[in-house]
Amino acid sequence: MKDVYLLAYPAGHSISPTMHNAAFQHLGLPFHYQALEVGPEDLSIAMDKLREPQVAGSNVTVPHKQAVMAYMDSLSDVAKQIGAVNTIINNDGLLHGHNTDASGYLRSLQDINFSPEGKSVVMIGAGGAARAVLYALLEAKATEVFIYNRTSEKATALADDFSALGKVSAATTDNLKETIQNCQLLVNTTSVGMVKEGKDPDVSPIPDDYLPKEGLVSDIIYKPRQPRLLANAHQAGLATQHGLGMLVYQGAYSFKEWTGVDAPTDIMFKSIEVLV
Repeated sequence: MKDVYLLAYPAGHSISPTMHNAAFQHLGLPFHYQALEVGPEDLSIAMDKLREPQVAGSNVTVPHKQAVMAYMDSLSDVAKQIGAVNTIINNDGLLHGHNTDASGYLRSLQDINFSPEGKSVVMIGAGGAARAVLYALLEAKATEVFIYNRTSEKATALADDFSALGKVSAATTDNLKETIQNCQLLVNTTSVGMVKEGKDPDVSPIPDDYLPKEGLVSDIIYKPRQPRLLANAHQAGLATQHGLGMLVYQGAYSFKEWTGVDAPTDIMFKSIEVLV
């Protein structure tokens, strides 16, 4: 039996174990997936655990996607360009870092027949998930991407990191409403509005009336299915997308890295639909 982990802090809200174990069982693969709650101070201990022979690898989520890079023996080109890792593969005790968030996000957009190509985009957040989504948007030839973050310095730094890949800049609080109104895709990459222990889910990362005039409002949150941002967008008559598709597809691409087998995405979707 091979073990696969999710490194998270906190970890209790994750539905990834249900999704992956359903896929392993469906294909009859001898793998088992479980979430590990790993505080930042225990990250090095978790990295040692991943090197053990019975471990195939892990997923990585908040707040570790950037911090784990220092522990990798090698990195994929995509992980290097994004500057964050969400998938780790154990190759005989050597850890290889990869990122499937970007490809997972683009695959989720295909399901609703939306392409970022030629679109003006506003992205909220500047963390590890934001790096992957930004990379995906620029690779998909978005015309321009404006980044808004509560800490403006982080938004500026992220824009600088990706400036070679396309037109990207930080949005300021002063011009945020107008910038959002004129975009065709608004993406929330933060966890604001997600159902998490000790957090109020009925909040939005932006004021309720800050919405595009047309286009898509996308939120990588998957629980609840309609966080406040998407509820506001739906009420305004805009197309919306929650994060379940990105969760499944990034997981499916990670699954292939660990097992060498294509993941049964229909089984993965079905296993978690009742949980969100």
